Amino acid sequence: MRKTRTALSLGLAGAIIGSMASAAPAAPRSSTSDTSVGRYIVVLNDSASAGRMARQHSRQFGLDVSLVYRHALKGYAATMTSSAASALAHAAGVKWVQRDRAVKATAQTMPTGINRSDADLSPTAKINGVDERVNVDVAVIDTGVNLTHPDLNVYSAGGKNCVTLLTPPEDGNGHGTHVAGTVGALDNTSGVVGMAPGARIWPVKVLSDAGTGLTSQVICGIDYVAANASKIEVANMSLGGGGSDDNNCGNSNNDAQHKAICKAVSAGVTFVVAAGNDAKDAKSFTPAAYDEVITVSALADFNGAAGGGAKSTCRSDVDDTFANYSNYGKDIDLIAPGTCINSTWVLGTYNTISGTSMASPHVAGGAALYKANNPTATPSQVKTALQNAGNLNWIYPSEDKDGIQEKLLNVGGL
Repeated sequence: MRKTRTALSLGLAGAIIGSMASAAPAAPRSSTSDTSVGRYIVVLNDSASAGRMARQHSRQFGLDVSLVYRHALKGYAATMTSSAASALAHAAGVKWVQRDRAVKATAQTMPTGINRSDADLSPTAKINGVDERVNVDVAVIDTGVNLTHPDLNVYSAGGKNCVTLLTPPEDGNGHGTHVAGTVGALDNTSGVVGMAPGARIWPVKVLSDAGTGLTSQVICGIDYVAANASKIEVANMSLGGGGSDDNNCGNSNNDAQHKAICKAVSAGVTFVVAAGNDAKDAKSFTPAAYDEVITVSALADFNGAAGGGAKSTCRSDVDDTFANYSNYGKDIDLIAPGTCINSTWVLGTYNTISGTSMASPHVAGGAALYKANNPTATPSQVKTALQNAGNLNWIYPSEDKDGIQEKLLNVGGL
């Protein structure tokens, strides 16, 4: 299993603005044999005058004071010999002296789904801690997106709110932001990283902050994507309702949503959709049932590695098997990790949730990687390419009730 990357060590010295050492000549250093020099933090009595005592100790013990603390605590930081530190620890007005320690910037973690899909091996994703963004545009048709999340590249010139129309497509739920992070969270040494790091996210709000909406609003979002088909390569729809596929783009059973998706697909946009979380055949759910989209079921994976055996984490299930909540059936095109997925959330935060809604954006991110290198590929060609790149390296049979083992998303070679 590949290791989660962490940020480079960032020493406290990086925060030093300037030196406070007194202009007075320094006192001779201690004559003891231990003269190794290091950085220390000196904590003073709460009633002490930090600045005055720092100057006094600088002269008395030959310290090089760098920082003085006056509010959160009384004290200072300084460079000194270990023998001076020992002597200072017993000086009047000093509570204690401790060694300064290196700290790290908040580590970027690789979510289990990104790991399992081998996005870290993709030469296009280039997941290496350097913010090199994949040049591709992905529409997230959902509850909106946290527009100012520091770990997302939200396309400021694009976006649509089909719920309230005149306001920005801000996410007050979290679902859409979570989807967006799995698609394209930045490879920037903090938070999480997505399948296609830095992909431009087009927020298309068709669900309210309660996570509900109307078909008319969903069609509004699809219509917006179709209008921008020359710019948007991939659209993710982690949503759905009842319905079926008439195999005629909705013209036979009067399904306006199906007709709209067919039009957007014919314009070149690859649509990736969630299978649904009812543990039923996806043929009775739309848009999952439509042949023109890539429908994704969910894998329960708790450690990002094949073979099973990992303990369940955020919910009960069996590692490396078909998720016990996922819809199944002949309409499923790919399976991807969807259980206990960590991703971006509202207010610049992160959260771990489960569902085929979480599996779908893994595939949307994979489609984005493929389109970045194959800009003229049709949605049908994108689907075939992802299926050909997938593998059957997951435990089967399990909860999958259709007798068909779908390919597991793998983008290591894309």
